[in-house]
Amino acid sequence: MPNPFDSRRLAEAQARLRVLEDEQRVAEAIFRTTQPVMVTDARAHILRVNQAFCDIMGYRPEEMLGNTPKMFRSNHHDAAFYATMVETIQRTGQWSGEVWDRRKSGDVFPKWMTITAVPDASGTVTHMIACYTDLAERQRAREEIERLAFHDVITGLANRALLHERLSEATRQAGSSGEYAALLLLDWDDFRSLNDSLGYPQGDALLRLAGQRICACVRASDTVARPGGDEFAIVLHPTSDRRDQAAAQTEAMGTRILQALAEPCHIGGTDYQGSASMGVVLFADEQLDANALLKQAELAMYEAKHNSRGSLHFFDSQLEQAVSERMRIERELRAGIAAGQLRLHYQPQVTMQEGRHLAVVGAEALVRWQHPRQGLIAPGRFIALAEETGLIAALGRWVLQTACKQLAVWKGRPAFADLVLAVNVSAAQFLEPGFTQQVLELLASTCAPPGRLKLELTESLLVQNAEAVIATMSALQAHGVQFSLDDFGTGYSSLAYLKRLPLQQLKIDQGFVRDLETDGNDATIARSIAALARGLGLTVIAEGVETAGQRDLLAAMGCTTYQGYYYSRPLALQDFEAWCLRQAGVAA
Repeated sequence: MPNPFDSRRLAEAQARLRVLEDEQRVAEAIFRTTQPVMVTDARAHILRVNQAFCDIMGYRPEEMLGNTPKMFRSNHHDAAFYATMVETIQRTGQWSGEVWDRRKSGDVFPKWMTITAVPDASGTVTHMIACYTDLAERQRAREEIERLAFHDVITGLANRALLHERLSEATRQAGSSGEYAALLLLDWDDFRSLNDSLGYPQGDALLRLAGQRICACVRASDTVARPGGDEFAIVLHPTSDRRDQAAAQTEAMGTRILQALAEPCHIGGTDYQGSASMGVVLFADEQLDANALLKQAELAMYEAKHNSRGSLHFFDSQLEQAVSERMRIERELRAGIAAGQLRLHYQPQVTMQEGRHLAVVGAEALVRWQHPRQGLIAPGRFIALAEETGLIAALGRWVLQTACKQLAVWKGRPAFADLVLAVNVSAAQFLEPGFTQQVLELLASTCAPPGRLKLELTESLLVQNAEAVIATMSALQAHGVQFSLDDFGTGYSSLAYLKRLPLQQLKIDQGFVRDLETDGNDATIARSIAALARGLGLTVIAEGVETAGQRDLLAAMGCTTYQGYYYSRPLALQDFEAWCLRQAGVAA
């Protein structure tokens, strides 16, 4: 008969065996992980390594077994380092830290190592287990992150963030050494056309090639960066404590770079030859930060583009003063629009009737700025700035609204009810989303007669989006609004578009009228415009008429509507109305 006690002990032993087998399987699975593991005895002789350890160190297992980890030492650490490691393990049973070891190939690399002492039941250490993490991959990852953070993806050059650091470093060096450093900022003159014609991949190829050519011109100590777009920046480190010498050296370097960039290149199966414009700023102290230096170089670069493409221009105090003045005017104009400082003046538009009787048919509304300190400012001083800064939209809305209000007032006064008021509309304003609705709402809210509003457009508008322009004109004309093409013949005239435009009038530019009596070419152009207008069923008006001789020549060409100082300069509202009343029934 079986002994129950023996059966119970057998079952317990079998259970313990299963637990030991499970633990053994788990230990083997852990040992086969991708983390490198090494097992030594208490005297640090290697007993076992896993495959991950062999992979990281480059040894076969049989080359390591029986040896000690000293075979991996790189001499990166001193004896005190290892003494501290042993003392810590003896005291706490564990040590963790960064260790630089040597692979079989001889490469030295960092790894994070954790050593754990394994004691027996009596507490005596019998084994030690070392687990490793290769820090080289982490280091490479950190380096890649840093590269992406501080280098341009397309060219591999320094990006704007690293450029700022290098500029700050250069200003510190210049300040301490007393020598001049330089910042060169260049921009391709016609990069957009390359992108549009050949595509963005070819544009990127050109940027890479440009970066290579620039780097080939400078020294290893200099910094070449691509802040963005088609711009490149070069920081030249101190070379001279004399400004004239530093300027000469920098100009020579800049000229060499521009010449290298002007060399033909083969891009996308096409031979391409472009040019770049460069702005240069010299500095020898720490008073200006990176942003200020970049701004100065940018201003000088745009000056180079304005003067002669493919050239370089040094930043100077006069340019700085001009920029400061421009910024002041912009700031004051913005405040002036908000404060209601704009005024409308009206220049009469007249026609000759039978018996040479002068009749006022309308006026052109011309904006003025009533500056609180400088008085009345003509549009020539602020309209271009308003267009460049985007203020033209707000300014244009005010002019349109004021003109519509005035038309509504004149509608109730018989002497002025038939006048047509011409308003200049900029390309930016006309192409604004919702411009059609804006005009119609102004007409409705002011009760102005749409047929008395004439919008004057310039030829430059046609090259931006002709189809959109035609659609907007047609929508407004359907409500009675008239259109005149201003400055006709001065730039982008296209007869193909002209015949499609819903125009009522062509305007002969004052540039053709000014020398009409002495320049046969101007007379021929004016005559052709008048003939073209008649052929298209349009009226024609000449602006800038200042003499009776000009008026008579224009009349002989078939132009019978005029605007200019021969009749009147632009007038404030009350003066304009008084002038109109005086002209009623008066011979020319």
